[in-house]
Amino acid sequence: MKKMAIALLACLAAQLQAAEWGTDLPKALEKAKAEHKLVLMDFTGSDWCPPCKALHNTVLTSKTFEDYADKNLVLVVVDFPNKTEQAEELKTANAALAKEFKVEGYPTVILLDPAAKKLKNILGYSGEKPDEYIAKLAVTGQ
Repeated sequence: MKKMAIALLACLAAQLQAAEWGTDLPKALEKAKAEHKLVLMDFTGSDWCPPCKALHNTVLTSKTFEDYADKNLVLVVVDFPNKTEQAEELKTANAALAKEFKVEGYPTVILLDPAAKKLKNILGYSGEKPDEYIAKLAVTGQ
């Protein structure tokens, strides 16, 4: 029983530290403006795309990235799963975002300013470590 309680507390602590991902770009832009942050959109195929899974497991869930995101980013996931159920409204919204931002493959990470101006467009994932990936997100002139 004691081991189970410790494991449960560890899981809860991990969830509390995890970066907060939304699915609503307009809300994310509002939050980014209020908090003086940028918006990072992750266009992914979460349950079928090997590079997407690698980016998620290696970078996006790392403590290094989560600490960076907490200070600098509002996170939006735009998912196109094959097996996971999604509400029709979310599918429609995600398809519209993919069309609007001309997404050509997965994963695609797009960085926006609070006015929705595209600052970065990163297609694919080639195994960068969290700090290397964060360096790719750097925006000059900001």
